[in-house]
Amino acid sequence: MDAARAEIWLDAWRAEVWLDVPSQAQLDWLRRSGIDVMALIKPSILMATSGSRAPDGIFDYEPHGPKWLAFEEDDDAVFWQPRTGDLATYGGRVFALGQDIIDLPETYSFDCALNLFASPLQWLQAKRDGIVVIDWTSAFDRLRDVPRIAVAEGLLLQYRRHMRPRHMPELYVIPRSIAA
Repeated sequence: MDAARAEIWLDAWRAEVWLDVPSQAQLDWLRRSGIDVMALIKPSILMATSGSRAPDGIFDYEPHGPKWLAFEEDDDAVFWQPRTGDLATYGGRVFALGQDIIDLPETYSFDCALNLFASPLQWLQAKRDGIVVIDWTSAFDRLRDVPRIAVAEGLLLQYRRHMRPRHMPELYVIPRSIAA
C-alpha cells in the first residue's frame, strides 16, 4: 500500500474507532509493570479505546465496552485488552504487533535476532524490541527468511507447531527401473 493510500485508510479507521490517550490508571499500571516511558510513545504513541474482539479477530468499537490499548501499525491497528490478554486488529492486515522491524537490517545486525514475545506487556517491557504474533497461521510464511529468531520460552511449543509450511506437495517416488 503506498503512503498516500495508507494515510487515507488510517484516517478512516481513526474516524470509526474513538481513540484517546490512556487514562492515568492505565499509565500507572504500565509504569508499575516495568515499562519505560519511551516504549509508550515510540515508534508510535500508545492510545486507548473501548470495545470488544469479534470472533474473526477484528476489533469492534463500543463506546461503553471494556478498555483496550491500541497500537498503530503501518496499514492496520492492533488492540490489546490487558485484563484478558485478547488481541484484535482493525482490518486483519497485520500478523504481528511490531511487525515493521522484521525487514529492518538493524534487527539482525551484530548477530542480533528477531525477538518473539508472548504478550504485548513483555514486548513493551523489552522496549518494543521484537514482535508479538497475532496470527500464527501466517507466521511461517512471514518469518521463513528471517536469519535469527529468539523465542520466549512460553512460546516454544507454539512456535514449533506453526513454523512449518501449511501445505506440502504430494510426493511420488519414481522407481529406479523407470528412472534409468
